[in-house]
Amino acid sequence: MKSKANGFTLVELLVVLAIIATLLALAAPRYFQHVERSKEAVLRENLATMRNAIDQYHADTGRWPENLATLVDKRYLRAVPVDPITERNDTWLEVPPNEGSGVQDVHSGAEGAGLDGTPYAEW
Repeated sequence: MKSKANGFTLVELLVVLAIIATLLALAAPRYFQHVERSKEAVLRENLATMRNAIDQYHADTGRWPENLATLVDKRYLRAVPVDPITERNDTWLEVPPNEGSGVQDVHSGAEGAGLDGTPYAEW
């Protein structure tokens, strides 16, 4: 009496692996593009929050904050947000006003450009 072995043949396993590889090749680029879009959305929101805090500080005091840490010290921000592209909170580019000192605007210090082709430093 011969016993029949249970299991998959090598050909069946190769076909399944080929199907999985094809699905991953289609899904992985879309996944990473969604991750980049999410980071860019967070970056835009962080920039809007900091710019709003800078404007509120200027409206309240009549002068620009010395740096982003001033906004935290005076409780206009709870903390300096993290740049999602650089994953650090000390890479922000502080833009001084045309006259005087302080911070009138802020940009991302990340290298490279967004999905729309605009450099992060111009956001």
